[in-house]
Amino acid sequence: AGWRRGYSSAGAAEYLHRSIVPTMHYQKSLPRLPVPKLEDTITRYLNAQKPLLNDDQFRKTEELAHQFEKGIGRELHEQLVAQDNRNKHTSYITGPWFDMYLKSREPVVLNFNAFMSFNPDPKSEYNDQLIRATNMTVSAVRFMKTFRAGYLEPEVFHLNPEKSDTEIFKKIIRFVPSSLSWFGAYMVNAYPLDMSQYFRLFNSTRLPKLNRDELYTDEKAKHLLVLRNGNFYIFDVLDKDGNMLKPSEIQAHLKYILSDSSPAPAFPLGYLSSENRDTWALLRKNLLDNGNEEVLQKVDSALFCLSLDDFPVKDFVHLSHTMLHGDGANRWYDKSFNLIITKDGTAGINFEHSWGDGVAVLRFQNEVFKDSTKAPAVSPQSQPASVDSSTAVRKLDFKLNDALKAGITKAKQKFDASVEGLSLNQIRFHEGGKDLLKQKKVSPDAVAQLAFQMAFLRQYNQTVATYESCSTAAFKHGRTETIRPASVHTKKCSEAFVRELSKHSTEELQKLVEECSKYHGRLTKEAAMGQGFDRHLFSLRYLALSKGIALPDFYQDQAYARLNHNIISTSTLVSPAVQLGGFGPVVADGFGVGYQVHDDWIGCNVSSYPTRNGKEYLQCVYKALEDIFNVLKGKKIGS
Repeated sequence: AGWRRGYSSAGAAEYLHRSIVPTMHYQKSLPRLPVPKLEDTITRYLNAQKPLLNDDQFRKTEELAHQFEKGIGRELHEQLVAQDNRNKHTSYITGPWFDMYLKSREPVVLNFNAFMSFNPDPKSEYNDQLIRATNMTVSAVRFMKTFRAGYLEPEVFHLNPEKSDTEIFKKIIRFVPSSLSWFGAYMVNAYPLDMSQYFRLFNSTRLPKLNRDELYTDEKAKHLLVLRNGNFYIFDVLDKDGNMLKPSEIQAHLKYILSDSSPAPAFPLGYLSSENRDTWALLRKNLLDNGNEEVLQKVDSALFCLSLDDFPVKDFVHLSHTMLHGDGANRWYDKSFNLIITKDGTAGINFEHSWGDGVAVLRFQNEVFKDSTKAPAVSPQSQPASVDSSTAVRKLDFKLNDALKAGITKAKQKFDASVEGLSLNQIRFHEGGKDLLKQKKVSPDAVAQLAFQMAFLRQYNQTVATYESCSTAAFKHGRTETIRPASVHTKKCSEAFVRELSKHSTEELQKLVEECSKYHGRLTKEAAMGQGFDRHLFSLRYLALSKGIALPDFYQDQAYARLNHNIISTSTLVSPAVQLGGFGPVVADGFGVGYQVHDDWIGCNVSSYPTRNGKEYLQCVYKALEDIFNVLKGKKIGS
């Protein structure tokens, strides 16, 4: 389809592709996120509490739950449903969820921002920092232009791709009006996904404000923000008509930045975006009052932030540290995302989480990876254009007073201290993966989650609150729902494997694993259909607080607090573009577990603070996987 890519006068393709079906074709007719029935929510809540409590505690929690269900909970639920019916253009979780993120005063780095790193370019000579930065920047701009023109293929989840992922289906569905198009896709078992978050990928940032931050987007801006050595540079990547600069010019400007010998700033501004949000809001006000309004506007409105690091990546652990937090000076954590490229061409994305979820970022990464590797704009032989980069590229200068200098110094101390306490560890299990598990008829995700439960039991002798995120993008303005992987089934199975191996035959152990798999499959399906309990209870609590009602006893239960203190927080994604992903623990005594189940291996990346030993945890995860796989293969296992 080379001829269909729009070529500008510059000769470079301006678009990734031109979808027959307009990008937002399904958006109008997406189904609405359901508000679950209150009794279902209470039942699911109690199921999740059961493995975490002893009998006495459970009885007390059960009683509070049933009182809530009959009393104040019922009233709140009815108000929530009525409010939802009045706001059919959105979902019941949208407002509360934005608020949850934007009202949080914690630094975004380590607490909210996540990372996903790109696989290397299969052609090794293309992994040069300048070549890859140029190609990825061009592909990112193409993505943006393709999206804004409505040419980006709509995001659709195909349950039966032979029928729905076809030219003929696309040619028919594009004539079905937007208000009905979802039903047409649904008929062939295809589920269009919400794309309302995508516009915030570009020209966007999170602005620190007292009490509640703001999301800001300025789609008119045409420049890119580049960070190197703690210095801030900008140059236009679009001309006045919105055409992309020639790739050779982008290459020339990036080369100019990479060879700039300016010293690192004594007070790198980047650290401010790693501060407590109220502290940062006050410092930002000071920056604005001190004559930096125009430069900050350039930072905030830039297409995205490209961070060029001056060192190569040593190994996977070093890679994770670099992409999750880096050195603090060469990042702007408030931008919707930072595209990070190190000296050896290793690339990754660090993204701010309030504006959107992993699915939107992943689609962007997949497209950028595919385009920059299959249709690269420049090659290692390409010569940069002979343009005057010294006039096209502007280095931003910030006017700093003593209070701002002190603020940056303090931010750096705090940043260094929190990063100092963070450990990242990793394993790759090569004795099997998705293929073998499917052959044995168990869910790959269930097995990974069971291993996380088994490992924690082996290491700490207990079952704790566990969180797995599940996208609800099949619904209009859906965000995520929680799957609660710790269940009575995983607890029973883990105890059998860890504590009482000798008492069970291999067949019995297989049965226990299959039980877990069945139950986990059910929870996953429920969550994806908006039938979890976490978002519903969260919204009822939010409603009570917003109406100024005294917080119901149900929410003051210690067990409720404990369930929401997620010691094991997990998230998974598998994609040909992504090497690994990760995030910080969500509580001080927790693990942040990023994992991927591939066809024949399983990767796992764990973050932790000093109160927990992530390295030992992963050794226990490895042992658990080994045991589960052996049992599924019918082998006897030793303790």
